[in-house]
Amino acid sequence: MKDLIEHWKLKKDAVKKPQRQFVRQLKRKKRKEIDELADQLHQKVFQEIDCLDCANCCTSIPPLLTRTDISRMAKHLGMKTAEFQAQYVVQDEDGDTVMNASPCPFLQADHACMIYEHRPKACRQYPHTDQQEFMQNLKLHATNAQYCPAVFHILERMMKIR
Repeated sequence: MKDLIEHWKLKKDAVKKPQRQFVRQLKRKKRKEIDELADQLHQKVFQEIDCLDCANCCTSIPPLLTRTDISRMAKHLGMKTAEFQAQYVVQDEDGDTVMNASPCPFLQADHACMIYEHRPKACRQYPHTDQQEFMQNLKLHATNAQYCPAVFHILERMMKIR
């Protein structure tokens, strides 16, 4: 498991450009076919990678937050919504509502999430490579491959097949 993460750390910068080009080429492919392949590769890669060995997404990408996310997390923490927003939420340079800190304040030393069952929708769906989400989020994958070893390996395996 950790071997794939180490491989990603060593190779991610070197293959950044080829992966970006590959992702651009996928726009011309059949959506259903690519989504099915991506889902299969997602399942295989996540059998080999444990997110708790990495947690890079939690240390470097503040998740987008919806009102529902904020309410759910505030309630779980026994806080008022306004209090939660004041302590944990900010608008980023794009005007998106996000967590105000990286690493995430709910990330524990063992890489587990303190609010896992109540985490934001963006965290639940990351890295957007399964269940018909791949083509829908195509623009994200080359960038996410720089943050997530699973995305990196899904793209690498897809490049070998396609």
